[in-house]
Amino acid sequence: MKMKFLLPACSMLIMALASCKKESTPENTDKAATIELSTAQGRASNMTQDANEVLNEAAVSNNFMGTNFTANGVQTSGILSCATVTVTPLTGFPKSIVIDFGPIGCTSPNGVTRKGKILVTLTDSLRVPGSVATMTFDNYFVNLYKKEGTITWTNTSVPGIKRWHRVCQNGKITAPNGNYWNHFGTQDITQTAGVFTPLNLTDDVFSTTGGHTVTNAAGLSRTGTILSALQKKNMCNFIDKGTYQLQGPNHVAIIDYGNGTCDNLATISIDGGAAQTFTLN
Repeated sequence: MKMKFLLPACSMLIMALASCKKESTPENTDKAATIELSTAQGRASNMTQDANEVLNEAAVSNNFMGTNFTANGVQTSGILSCATVTVTPLTGFPKSIVIDFGPIGCTSPNGVTRKGKILVTLTDSLRVPGSVATMTFDNYFVNLYKKEGTITWTNTSVPGIKRWHRVCQNGKITAPNGNYWNHFGTQDITQTAGVFTPLNLTDDVFSTTGGHTVTNAAGLSRTGTILSALQKKNMCNFIDKGTYQLQGPNHVAIIDYGNGTCDNLATISIDGGAAQTFTLN
């Protein structure tokens, strides 16, 4: 799965349409919209997962993760190397958390540039079953893409299994050129590796299932469903495994994120046709 960050929609449209010079038709327009919205949803999902990684690093670094495990030290990927994290109150719940990357921002060791603030309210320690984290954004950008909306994470863990139910509402991603996409949906996230080393985030791997709806500025929408679970490793910038389907009125797009190799490549196919490779950043 390639999580962070899908090829901008305009580039995908060039790939899809540059091979012919036919006049625009409803058929071509519908297919182009399906391709555009597939890439847009991929970027939205990646940015949401990135926000989750930021929250987890803030939790383990500021003692609101909630765990009975002990370790010699915290191991992270350094996402918060230039961020200021403010937690109020220091003891007890609910907590208000501000993760501030500043108005200029900075680039983390894994090559992701963030600026602005993530605002979180947390009802209990992040890894306690039943806890709810509600996340919003204040002028927040990831690699020049602005992220807005509300994300609610509910811990649905049971003994031996760490998992969360994620709801995204009023989501909006605005590209550097001003194009934007609205999105909403629900997913279930299960941690598949690193459960027993909670203070070491570098070995964490997550599996995501569920669906999403994405709408472009012209009001065209597509509904997406994860066909095979999307895999995201904390130490990889991209989803590296899994398949995602977006259904249009006349066309179906399948995005295949690969076999688990950490790279920035994925493929997209329309209506079962030949797959085209594209980059995720």
